[in-house]
This record gives sequence, structure tokens and C-alpha cells, in this order.
Amino acid sequence: MSREEVTDQLNEIFTKIFKKPDIQIHDEMTAKDVKGWDSLNHINLIVAIEKSFKIKFTTKEIQGLPNVGKLIDVIHQKLG
Repeated sequence: MSREEVTDQLNEIFTKIFKKPDIQIHDEMTAKDVKGWDSLNHINLIVAIEKSFKIKFTTKEIQGLPNVGKLIDVIHQKLG
């Protein structure tokens, strides 16, 4: 799966979790940029990503995600 395909699939997950049909994720996006991205929705987001991509994150990986771009990179790497 290409990085662009990961981004597209991840955007769909963000749309569902945050109930924002017009959301467009980008590499520099952080929780501060998305209304409603609190600790509970962060957990919901991670679980949805793991299910959708059939991957598992370690606690260290989750804690080391400064922005959406790094999240995309980690997903892409796990799928590679």
C-alpha cells in the first residue's frame, strides 16, 4: 500500500471518529488542530486504525507520534 493510499484510508477513519465529513488530514496536523480530539477519541482513533489496517501499535509508538505525518509513516512502515 502506498503512502497516499494509507493517507486516504486514514482520512476516512478520521471522518468517522471525529464525525467531520469535510476533514482533510495532512502531515503537520496534530490533536490541537481537530476539535474533539481528546484522550478518549485518541484511543478510539488508535483502535480504529489498528482494526482497519490490521496492525498493532506499541505504547512507545503511540507516545512517539507528534503529528499525523508520523502516524502515516508508522502505518506505512508496518504494512511494508
